Amino acid sequence: MEAYMKHLFPFIGLKKPERAACMKPVLSDAKRWTIDEVHAAAVWLWNLPEREFQYAAMNLLEAGKKNWTADSYALMLAMIREKSWWDTVDYIASNLVGQWLLRLQPETRAEEARRLNTSGEMWNCRTALIFQLSYKKYTDPVLLGELILTHAASKEFFLQKGIGWALRQYARTDADWVRRFVAGHTLPKLSVREALKHLG
Repeated sequence: MEAYMKHLFPFIGLKKPERAACMKPVLSDAKRWTIDEVHAAAVWLWNLPEREFQYAAMNLLEAGKKNWTADSYALMLAMIREKSWWDTVDYIASNLVGQWLLRLQPETRAEEARRLNTSGEMWNCRTALIFQLSYKKYTDPVLLGELILTHAASKEFFLQKGIGWALRQYARTDADWVRRFVAGHTLPKLSVREALKHLG
């Protein structure tokens, strides 16, 4: 597990099914915690060295989503910045940040996405590109296109991959829009390959 993550983090070696079984009663109980208790536990877990604890922190914060506050969003952003790698950032972007932003008015959501996308921090930019992964019909394609084109010339692997992933996912909802977008813009080859992977 450590080798798969390029030895960036220590691991206990607890595989996902085992971890899920351990966390199940905790996550069930956490639904009755105050949001401050959820935040405190998530921060404590996040600061432990082994990577499984960061996964547990994300799951715990998601379990408290009914009571999320602006402080919850601030914690999500801190988790993106600290101990950053694709395994945590991608989960946070789609399951946490994406669900928080979906609660906001479209104009406010777009404004925050643009702020992340122009922050100059790569993982924030990736978050902006993929936060709509689970939105389906609620995806804002105009915003998606705008965010993508900001990085269309980027050489950064994780941004190229994020562009392709976001487009591939939206193709499940509107394949014709994705085809037109790819055809109408110059995008990295990796992004195009990922975007059209299931479209033939």
